[in-house]
Amino acid sequence: MSNNEQTLRFCSSAIMMRIKTPKNGRVRRELEKRAPKLVETGKKTLILQGTKTSGTLNGVLSEIYHLKKGGAVRFTRKNDNIRPFESGGEASLEFFSLKTDCSLFVYGSHSKKRPNNLVIGRMYDHHVYDLVEVGVENFKSIESFNYDKKMAPRVGSKPFIAFVGEGFENVDELKHLKEVLLDLLRGEVVENINLAGVDRAYVCTAISLNKVYLTHCALRLKKSGTVVPRMELVEVGPSMDLVVRRHRLPNEGLRKEAMRTAKDQPKKKVKNVSSDAIEGTIGKIYIPDQKVGDVALPNKAKGVKRERREAKKKEANERASKKQREESE
Repeated sequence: MSNNEQTLRFCSSAIMMRIKTPKNGRVRRELEKRAPKLVETGKKTLILQGTKTSGTLNGVLSEIYHLKKGGAVRFTRKNDNIRPFESGGEASLEFFSLKTDCSLFVYGSHSKKRPNNLVIGRMYDHHVYDLVEVGVENFKSIESFNYDKKMAPRVGSKPFIAFVGEGFENVDELKHLKEVLLDLLRGEVVENINLAGVDRAYVCTAISLNKVYLTHCALRLKKSGTVVPRMELVEVGPSMDLVVRRHRLPNEGLRKEAMRTAKDQPKKKVKNVSSDAIEGTIGKIYIPDQKVGDVALPNKAKGVKRERREAKKKEANERASKKQREESE
């Protein structure tokens, strides 16, 4: 490589690393929305593919986009420079994550060594946090299931997610896959939910130490003779087997930084307020000098008249009582 090429490459990298400050309030507010927060909002999912895919993999990516509709971004062009598990191969992923403000991604690729390969990953501050690579087997699309279309789950509804099997508690690969699938399928985190609006469920069953059966079901409410209805699961698809191939956990420092919550944030000291183990919270109130001598007195004319009337009435009552005593004597 010549000196001119090295200088050009160095300049281009310096330009890419330059930090730009917002020029107005609108841009600053938009950047603050995209910045990492202690209390995160709903996570969006980026769905993209490599240079080579299969019909099965295209169907899987389309079904995931359909299930995540409203909370996903789909790229249909081929990407030849994305290798999530290799050093430097995640640069394009991080760039796309920054541009689309997505904190989850699903990357599909197909090769002879790894057929129908799916990489699911999470981002922190638009950098790759962790990765799980699975192979897709026995895929069935939504069209292959026969059911009453009135039972079809509504777009954007909150799902139940069930993990069946001891492998999700004992096997490290399945424990990691469980965490990633929870983030991918649960949607926006809420505190309260109306159970009448829950109309779908994802069931993940650990078949072996590295294989999970994932299926999507609709919830059907039936009469049970009590106040609580009886619930039935009707498989509406898609369904597939996920075979865990590789996974990469985050390092401990990054995990601690990403797992911070609002409770870990140092509390702001409140002025003139202290706490005591016996008396509880104690507050101090500082009242300035009232300067009573300088306060303007109100008009007391009405009050004086009332006092005069009461005095006259009292005097009349005393005279009447005295007169009665004299007459009685």
